[in-house]
Amino acid sequence: MFRFIHTADVHLDSPLEGLESYEGAPVETLRGATRRALQNLVRLALDEDVDFVVIAGDLYDGDWKDFSTGLFFTREMNRLSEAGIDVILIAGNHDAASVLTRRLSLPPRVRLLSSREAETALLADLPVAVHGRGFPSRAVPENFVPDYPERIPDCFNMGLLHTSLNGLPGHDRYAPCSVSDLIRKDYHYWALGHVHQRQIVHQNPWIVYPGNLQGRHVRECGPRGCQLVTVDELLRVVQTEFCALDVVRWALVDVDLTEAAHEDDLLLRTVDAIRAAVRDADGRLLAARITFTGATSLHGRLKRELPRLRAECISQGHQTAGDNLWIEDVIVRTVPLHDLAELSERDDLTRIVIESLQAAAVGALTVPTGIAEMLKALPPELKPEIEADLSPERRELLLDDVRSILIEALSAGAEEP
Repeated sequence: MFRFIHTADVHLDSPLEGLESYEGAPVETLRGATRRALQNLVRLALDEDVDFVVIAGDLYDGDWKDFSTGLFFTREMNRLSEAGIDVILIAGNHDAASVLTRRLSLPPRVRLLSSREAETALLADLPVAVHGRGFPSRAVPENFVPDYPERIPDCFNMGLLHTSLNGLPGHDRYAPCSVSDLIRKDYHYWALGHVHQRQIVHQNPWIVYPGNLQGRHVRECGPRGCQLVTVDELLRVVQTEFCALDVVRWALVDVDLTEAAHEDDLLLRTVDAIRAAVRDADGRLLAARITFTGATSLHGRLKRELPRLRAECISQGHQTAGDNLWIEDVIVRTVPLHDLAELSERDDLTRIVIESLQAAAVGALTVPTGIAEMLKALPPELKPEIEADLSPERRELLLDDVRSILIEALSAGAEEP
């Protein structure tokens, strides 16, 4: 019997641009999170006395600013090498052969597989064959799988591959292949990387994404870590266990304000939601985005006084969780309780305004052609956030803000004697 760790998408020293613009952001903690997560991985490997570790691409997050990133990695890998633990890794799109201009020699038991062709790493003390190929360049449009070596008899055969399969939402289509392509190689286990959400794609053979080691923004919520895999004497996978290794936990915290009538109700429900999310973070720093939902008479106030209410939520968060919580943002997605039909009957002008607001389409807020052209030239790592800001959903939220403020003003006017 033997055990191994499958990890991917470490994105060591990911720059996390723009954090300084967030009020109270724990910049140093967030920037150091990927290093501490890798240290947690090494500690897990030593504590569990695993036989080897595989890293399925994107160990780094682009070219190194200086040699400190590479030195940190080699120092941590040397701890594994000295303990007799092998490490096999491949390059992904973020650390492709053409991307990294700096290099350091790797410790004795650490092997980087070729980016020119698929090759096989045989472990000296175990019947294990790891087949893999790294990315020669940032964009790889071809299917690598057909060129992977045939399985070696009487060995546990593993494929190490950085891929989007046939395309998954939110991920560029790199090294595309089908599940059928992988199954046809007749390997025991496919250790995949590139997709940051962990998932077991298939069993027998096992096709697994471990997800990334550390969430880096609010689109990467929930526990992040690696897979700890146990193989028996018959070379069968008998257990796969997810191990959380993140040091900062990102979370979307929904606060339902249905029928909430007073600001005290809002704060009470917010504190309850924060406490639950902090408990789920299990002692880690929680980076949370709070979203208010539900039908409430507070809707108009939320839209008008959002900066003040955001500050109040942050204050309540500090009182509730102290340094274990950072509120990244507060989003309003509530709906008003106004009876628009009744309000429309007040006078013709009010009716026309309400009908116009209801008829306003998000398509009216189109993205200017010049900006759309600029988006095409953005680096892949920057595009998701910018495109999200310009998405129909965000534009719809802008229209909703306008509707809410105007309807609230009309309603307040209707109530005047």
